[in-house]
Amino acid sequence: MLSFPPLDPVALSLGPFQVRWYALAYVVAFLVGGLYCRRLARNAPPGSPQPKDYDDLLTWIILGTVLGGRIGYVLFYNLPFYLADPLEALYVWHGGMSFHGGLAGVLISAALFARTRNLPLLVLSDTVAQAVPIGLFLGRLANFVNGELYGRVTDVPWSVIFPHAGDAPRHPSQLYEAGLEGLLLFLLLAVLARSPPLRARHGFLAGAFLTGYALARLVVELFREPDPQLGFLWEGVTMGQVLSLPVLVAGLFLMGRTFRRVSREKA
Repeated sequence: MLSFPPLDPVALSLGPFQVRWYALAYVVAFLVGGLYCRRLARNAPPGSPQPKDYDDLLTWIILGTVLGGRIGYVLFYNLPFYLADPLEALYVWHGGMSFHGGLAGVLISAALFARTRNLPLLVLSDTVAQAVPIGLFLGRLANFVNGELYGRVTDVPWSVIFPHAGDAPRHPSQLYEAGLEGLLLFLLLAVLARSPPLRARHGFLAGAFLTGYALARLVVELFREPDPQLGFLWEGVTMGQVLSLPVLVAGLFLMGRTFRRVSREKA
């Protein structure tokens, strides 16, 4: 087993003002993700979203991520607590964000943005989907620094004793997620995007992201400790797995839809 490294969740302190690594992960993810979208769109044909469109989209994405992530956490993970104290739901700095809620917020904000600019939503989604793993990678690393969202008790040689999880060694599930949902998914989408036939199937890359994320999350939930206020829902099933199932269905549907559309066009 490994002792938890001496990591301080606070990156910078200026008197009462503190900047945490988790907040920096969000900032860097949005900036790097926005630049990556611009790079992907630099040779976009007329009628498709141009690099400057992604600059404007970034504000919508930030709002969708924060609002959706917070609302999702309130609804899915701790609703009784927030019903008893509704104002606490506004205190985002107290922690509590849901990726699935943030995903829904991003989808809604992207759809509204595409409609206001008269842009093809699936093309927009394919580009944004390729950048999302950057944020997932940085966010999960920040979860590890915070010593939160740790894994279940285990005796594997790389287990970690987290500072707020008792004396038992646990899976570093945050690093599993950083590797699968972040690094591996980013590389997979980059490889798929290099195929002109797949890139031409608008919606395929977005579907591949949804499918890849859902599969990775379903696997990692087998090692991640459930949220204490929820525990297991039934028979070892977690809330993260339940929320990932519709994401998996949506991803498979999007990918399958692109092949069916190509088949109809050839017919």
